[in-house]
Amino acid sequence: MAKGGKRIGGKPKGYKAPATLAKEAARELVRQRVTDSLEPMLRSQIAAATGIGHLYTRDKTGKFSRVVNQTQVDALLREGRRDRDYWIFTKDPSTQAFTDLLNRAIDKPLDRKDVQVSDDWERKAAFLASARRRAEQES
Repeated sequence: MAKGGKRIGGKPKGYKAPATLAKEAARELVRQRVTDSLEPMLRSQIAAATGIGHLYTRDKTGKFSRVVNQTQVDALLREGRRDRDYWIFTKDPSTQAFTDLLNRAIDKPLDRKDVQVSDDWERKAAFLASARRRAEQES
């Protein structure tokens, strides 16, 4: 009886190796940290999907500097003049970020591998093959 029969010994049912337990603990830590930071990351992802605007102003030397202080942004937009006191440069929307958001929000489209060729396509392929044969014979 080659390689047959009941095996004796082995690990008990449900046993997990220490390496597996360590991976699960690390995965849980990452999941928790990502979940805690979900709101700002989601805002950033949405901004990337719609396009990101950056506000710049020039200092006395004429060098552009990015404005990151919200009160300064508000003051420039309220009191300043565009293309003189401030400039807005935008980054194009990211299709990849948009696709990723949709996939997470309404599920990723199924990757259909079970598509079968209909009889209609087989008939069209046969017609095309016969037309190619006729064209070869005529030339």
